[in-house]
Amino acid sequence: MSAVIVAGAGPVGLAAALTLARAEVPVLVLEREPALGTRSRASTIHPATLDLLDELGVAAGLVARGVVVDRVQWRDLAGAVLAEMRMAGLAGLTAHPFRLHAEQAALTPLLLGELGAYAHAEVRFGAPVEAVALTGTAVRVRTGGGWERARYLIGADGAHSTVRSLLGLPFPQSGYPTQALRIFTGSRLEEMLPGLAPLTYVRDPAQSCSLLRLPDHWRIILRLAPREAIPGRVAGLALTDLNILGTHRYDLASGVLASFRHGRVLFAGDAAHVTSTAGGLNMNAGIHDAVDLGRTLADVLGGHQPPAALESWARRRRAVLVDHVIPASEARVAGVQDGDAARLPAAMAALRAIAADGEATRAYLAKASMLDTVPLPVRHT
Repeated sequence: MSAVIVAGAGPVGLAAALTLARAEVPVLVLEREPALGTRSRASTIHPATLDLLDELGVAAGLVARGVVVDRVQWRDLAGAVLAEMRMAGLAGLTAHPFRLHAEQAALTPLLLGELGAYAHAEVRFGAPVEAVALTGTAVRVRTGGGWERARYLIGADGAHSTVRSLLGLPFPQSGYPTQALRIFTGSRLEEMLPGLAPLTYVRDPAQSCSLLRLPDHWRIILRLAPREAIPGRVAGLALTDLNILGTHRYDLASGVLASFRHGRVLFAGDAAHVTSTAGGLNMNAGIHDAVDLGRTLADVLGGHQPPAALESWARRRRAVLVDHVIPASEARVAGVQDGDAARLPAAMAALRAIAADGEATRAYLAKASMLDTVPLPVRHT
């Protein structure tokens, strides 16, 4: 019997499994797909998350595969720089005073590779969770026609969580009035727009968007009304002049599970919460969920903390999402995601004031980098 079964081999599930394996906890990861996912998903890793990934031994490898964002910039449609903040202002607060742009698919192989070093950790692909049965002392999971047994089950199997569905847990969500459109381009925007930062927000009442540099392409992200046509120009650039590699349009919503714990089943990442995709906060928060949960479970199984510590973990992580992550995500796109462009001038005036003040910039970046909510290591007395 494994001590813990993890459903899902995404960044959240693998981070939880690796945290447990490093604490000498036997863990089994069940992934319904035949291999790691390669679809383009979240691409932003914040300093607080890099600090946690460094503890897991994968931060340096990920940085080598990504784009280091040393400054954040705001521009108007004419190309004028309205404000700029340098991430170096976070020095002393984090070992990684920068934001990283790297595909989710660059992170999962690193986590899987580290996990492979532990004989008491197993990952099974093509192993969907088909049934879950709870007892007073264990949880049983059916996969591939057979049953596996563990002390605890972690549901890290995404926004359409099978584990959550099998337990009949409601997951209410509220949609936002706009959709997100991602445009992938192979054009070198840094040459077309001189001085462009690797992360640039274009904020203008007529049209706003975000520009993110990845190792092999740029992403242009817009918020559009559900039936609104794709504009012909973005950030002062004609789309016909760009090498468009592809587009992806999708709905935006937020929702949080009523409790991240259901007996011996615990939920993390998208299985527990979804938020606006602004800034990649949901995936980063999910990795924080996973590391915090892995530490807590290891302590409970090792007798260092009582089982009630898991309830404290569930309340703590849910409060982070409700009180910090979702409000921060919504504030980041105020006037853009809600379609209320009249709010933009005041929002930009506030940002310019912050950018002109060193201490205010440091405080703003610390919050935007999730350093105010990162789970701290457990210290035993």
